[in-house]
Amino acid sequence: MKRVAGGGRDMTVIGVAVLGITFTLFSGCAVFEDERTAKGRKLYNHYCSHCHGETGQQGEGFNWERMSDPRPKNLASTAEMSTFSDEEIFHTVYRDMKDTTDPKVIDDENYFAVPTMPTFKYTLSEEEIWSIVGYVRTLHGMSLSYDLETRKKELEEVFQAVEQEMETAKSAFEAATEKAEAAQAAYEETLTDEQLESYEPKEVTIPEEEVFLVANEKYETAKAAVDNFLKRPKKPQVSRPDLSLAEEDRVAQAKLGKQLYNDKYGCQGCHSLNDEGGVVGPALDRAGFRLNPTWVYRWILYPQAMKKHTRMPNLGISEKDAKALTYYLGTLQAPKPENSRSPSE
Repeated sequence: MKRVAGGGRDMTVIGVAVLGITFTLFSGCAVFEDERTAKGRKLYNHYCSHCHGETGQQGEGFNWERMSDPRPKNLASTAEMSTFSDEEIFHTVYRDMKDTTDPKVIDDENYFAVPTMPTFKYTLSEEEIWSIVGYVRTLHGMSLSYDLETRKKELEEVFQAVEQEMETAKSAFEAATEKAEAAQAAYEETLTDEQLESYEPKEVTIPEEEVFLVANEKYETAKAAVDNFLKRPKKPQVSRPDLSLAEEDRVAQAKLGKQLYNDKYGCQGCHSLNDEGGVVGPALDRAGFRLNPTWVYRWILYPQAMKKHTRMPNLGISEKDAKALTYYLGTLQAPKPENSRSPSE
C-alpha cells in the first residue's frame, strides 16, 4: 500500500484484493474474482490446465495434442458451454469411473463416459469441485448459479435430523438390551447349580437393534455427506498387498489390467506407451523394470499418500482393480533406448 498526492489530499492506492476480492486479467478482459472463484482458479491451474489450457482454449494445454478423441471441450466457448448446467459440469468431475465399453455405461445419457477425463471425487472436497465449476464458468463469460449455501444448509439439516434419530434409536436399543439382560439374570437365579452346569442361554432377538442399525447407517451416510462437502476424503489405509499368483492367473489379471488401463481409468490420458498417450505423468514403457510392484499398487490406490501435491487424482480404484493394473504394468518391459546413458556415464 502506498500514498500518492491527488486533489490536494493524499489518496490511498490499494494494489491487491480488498475484502477478499481479487483482480485478474485473461483473454483481454478484466475479470473480478470472489474468494471461491479464486480458489477454483488455483485448483484448475494445478489439476486441469495441462489438458484444458489456462483459459480453456482447445490446443492450449501442453497435454492437449497428446490426448485421444474426444479431446477436451473448448471451455472458453459460450455457445457450447452454456448448453451445460452447473450440475452437469460438476458431475463430470465428481463421478465414479466406469468401464466405458460396457453397453449400460454407453447408453447412460447421464454419465460422462470418457475414460481420459479423470474424477476428482476422491481427491477434492465437494466445495472445492464447485469452486472449479465456478471458475470454469468465468472462462466462457458466465457465472455459477448453483446455490452452494442452500446445499450446505440442507446437508447440515439432514445430518442434524438423522443424528437425533440415531441417538433416540440408540437409547431405546440400550434400554431394551439392559432389560433383556436383567430378565436373563433373574431367570438364571431361579436355576439350581446342577441346572446351571448344563444351561446354555438362548440368543435373544431385540427388535430395537435393527431399528438402531438402520438409523446408524443413515447417520454415517449423512455425516459423510457433510464431511465430503467441506473436507477432502480421508486417507485410506493401504496394507501391503499379496501379489503372488500362478503364472496363468497372472496373465489373466494382466489382460484385465490392460483393459482397465485403457477403458475404465483412462491412464493413457496422462501416461504414454510407445510414444502415444499423455505427457503429464512419466512414460510407462519400462514400468515392469523400474517400478516396484508394491509401490505401484500403493500409488494407484492413493497417490496423495506417496506425493501430497501430485497432479494424479485418486480415481477411487478398488483393491481388485489396483492389483490387475499392477500386474499389467509389470508386463511393460520395453528395451532400453539405444541413446540412453548408463548411470556410470
